[in-house]
Amino acid sequence: MLDVQSIRKDFPILDHKIYDKPLIYFDNGATTQKPRCVVEKIESGYYNVNANIHRGVHFLSQAATEAHEDARKTVQQFLNARSSNEIIFTRGTTEAINLIASSFTDECMSAGDEVIVSVMEHHSNIVPWQIQAARKGITLKVIPMNEKGELCMDTFRSLFSERTKLVSVTHVSNVLGTINPVKEIIEEAHNHEVPVLIDGAQAVPHLKVDVQDLDAEFYVFSGHKIYGPTGIGVLYGKEEWLDKLPPYQGGGEMIASVSFEKTTFNELPFKFEAGTPDYIGSTALAEALRYVGRLGMGNIAAYEDELLRYATDKLNAIDGMRIFGQAAHKGAVLSFLVGNIHHYDMGMLLDRLGIAVRTGHHCAQPLMQDLGIEGTVRASFSFYNTKEEIDAFAAGIERVRKMF
Repeated sequence: MLDVQSIRKDFPILDHKIYDKPLIYFDNGATTQKPRCVVEKIESGYYNVNANIHRGVHFLSQAATEAHEDARKTVQQFLNARSSNEIIFTRGTTEAINLIASSFTDECMSAGDEVIVSVMEHHSNIVPWQIQAARKGITLKVIPMNEKGELCMDTFRSLFSERTKLVSVTHVSNVLGTINPVKEIIEEAHNHEVPVLIDGAQAVPHLKVDVQDLDAEFYVFSGHKIYGPTGIGVLYGKEEWLDKLPPYQGGGEMIASVSFEKTTFNELPFKFEAGTPDYIGSTALAEALRYVGRLGMGNIAAYEDELLRYATDKLNAIDGMRIFGQAAHKGAVLSFLVGNIHHYDMGMLLDRLGIAVRTGHHCAQPLMQDLGIEGTVRASFSFYNTKEEIDAFAAGIERVRKMF
C-alpha cells in the first residue's frame, strides 16, 4: 500500500496554510497538485534543452526533439497503445474532443446523422457536438441515467439507428463519480459498426487504462488532472482512424509540402500537431506518468476507494446530507448538499477553515437539470489525501450546518 506521509513530502503546496489553517485540498477533480519532480522537469527543460523541435539541426533542438518524442512513447506505454503514432498531443481533453468533433464530422457525417452522448457529460463533450449540429445539421441523442446515477444501458441500446455515426461518453462522471461500463458501451457500439470516443479526464488519474483492451477508437485526457502541467493533453486514436480523418488546424509541422497551388499533409502523429508543440509540457507530463507509475495505479485506486468509503460514511452521518451519485462502481468523488444551505455558502465557509472544495454546476448543467438542482459542493480525493483530513472536513461541514 501507499506510504501517504512520504508521498505528501513530494507536494510542497500541501504544507501551506490557508487563513492560518492547514490546507486540505479536496479539489482534485478540477486539477491535481504537482509533485516536485514534475516542476523540476519543467525547470530543467527551460534551463537545459530549450529549443524549437523537429526542424533544427543544432544540438539543443535535437535534444529537445528527442525528449518530446520520448514523452510520446511514455504516453503510449502508459495507455498501452499499439504505436506512438496513435498519440497526439493537445492542449487538453477539451481540445482533443473538439478536434474529433470537427475532423470526424467533416469526414464521416452529414445532416441528420447522430452522435450518442450521455446525460452526465461535461460541457466539453456536449458543446463541440452542438456546434457541429448548428453547422452540419447532425443530431445528439442522450443516454439517461437511473436514480443511483448509473447509465440506463437498455435505453442506450435502443438509441442506435442507421444514422448513428459515433458514441461519445465519459469514462467517469466528474460530478457523480460514476464509473461507466465503457467496455460494454464500446462492445455494443461495435455491434452496430459505430466507433467510440471516451472522455478519460476523470478516469486516467485514478484507474488503469488499457486502450487496446477497451478497444475504443478514441480516448482523451488532460495532463493537469494526472499531476502534470496545465495546457497539455492527449488524444489517443487508432492509427487507421487518424489516417482517415482530415487535419484539425493548419500551419507549420503538420505539412509535408506547401505551394500556392496545393498543400500535402504530414504523416501521423504530426498531421494533427500544427505549430510549435508544448515540448516542455509533454516531457513534464511524461514525468507525471512515471511518478504515478512508480506508485502503481492499482495501489492508487485501492487507496482512493478506501478514502471514498470512509468519507461517504462520515458525511452520511451529518443531518440533512444529500449525496448525489450512489453508483455501485464509483470514483473518489462526493457531490453533496446539506439541508437548504447554498453550495456557494458551504464552499466559502469551508474555505475559511482551509478546506478547498469545488462548488457550482461543475460544467455539467444538463446533469444538474436532470437532478433538479442548481449545483453541488464537490469533494474529490487524491492519493495524497488522508482520513484525518476527511475527519476535519466532516467536522467543518457540521460546523457550517449548525451556523445555518
